[in-house]
Amino acid sequence: MRSSLQKAIDTITFPFRALTLFEEDRFGLSSLATERFDYVARHVRGHCLDLGCGRHDRFIQNHLGGKGVGIDVFAYEGLTPDQIVEDPTDLPFPDGSFATVTLIANFNHIPEPVRDPELAEVFRVLEPGGNVIITMGNPLAEILVHKLVEGYDRVLGTNIDMDGERGMHEDEDFFVPNREIAERLGRAGFTGSELHYFGTQWGLNHLMIGTKP
Repeated sequence: MRSSLQKAIDTITFPFRALTLFEEDRFGLSSLATERFDYVARHVRGHCLDLGCGRHDRFIQNHLGGKGVGIDVFAYEGLTPDQIVEDPTDLPFPDGSFATVTLIANFNHIPEPVRDPELAEVFRVLEPGGNVIITMGNPLAEILVHKLVEGYDRVLGTNIDMDGERGMHEDEDFFVPNREIAERLGRAGFTGSELHYFGTQWGLNHLMIGTKP
């Protein structure tokens, strides 16, 4: 977890960090990914499934000490074959396998027609009292960041844009409104729909939490 001093530094330097988009912590500053993981980790209740874990399964390995499982539908760098799941609406885990399921910066990339079936499957693999955590940015911020990383990779030859690496599809979105997320959580059986904004990102990013009764 970041110290109070680190959070203050991150808050002041947010515009610089948002524009440079460095993937790892540097210059004594937290990357946006580290910051996002830090906020999510505070709400993890136990053994965790990170859906759409991305490169190197960073959240589980670096922020939860390996206490969980990271899976993805795309074979990103650093993932093993058993971490690739072809159909996230049919997860290879028994009922009640996890205390928390996280969808970090990727719910908008779930194809719209399967968002409800995927949340229903998340509900199934959670134990009673478990929670699902979904992060989502401000609509304008999400669009700007997606365009920015795309431009960086094209002009500067960086490798930041994971969405571009696997391809952006028609039924994906740049963002999903909070109301839609809350409604989908309710249809899947979750209660609560808590909303927590990221103060050190000036409230331009946040997470929502649903709890399995």
